[in-house]
Amino acid sequence: VDPHIISGGKAFGFLKSQQDEKLNSINEVFLTDPKYAEEEDLSSKLEMFKNKYMEFDLNDQGDIDMMGLKRMLEKLGVAKTHLELKKMMSDVVGGAARDTFCYTDFLNMMLGKRNSILRLILMFEEKGKDLEPKESGPPQRKTFSDLP
Repeated sequence: VDPHIISGGKAFGFLKSQQDEKLNSINEVFLTDPKYAEEEDLSSKLEMFKNKYMEFDLNDQGDIDMMGLKRMLEKLGVAKTHLELKKMMSDVVGGAARDTFCYTDFLNMMLGKRNSILRLILMFEEKGKDLEPKESGPPQRKTFSDLP
């Protein structure tokens, strides 16, 4: 399929499938790495991390930049200042002075022993999804006795 011929939703789907293949190949490297052999349920963790990464690498540049990180944290309800974002970014890339991080940096942070603020936020968000029951339909009617 020639990406120059298709447009709109088909082009986006094609881009996402290419990104999925690229990230799957990186996941394969991590699955065969003896350093992560002890990690329990590694394949499902890698799949979850891949989906999370793809959600915020919207233009398939392969890297998440400062604005992508800001958008990620705002979506999780944890807005941060510019300085806090720079600190998180340096945590993810291991202290290097870069403005972006790649999927490999992201996986090293999520699977590594280093405790990063971003890692804690993402893990907490994932655990919170399992705990909170989703209510469907309109909200319950309130009465005056329900007020504090």
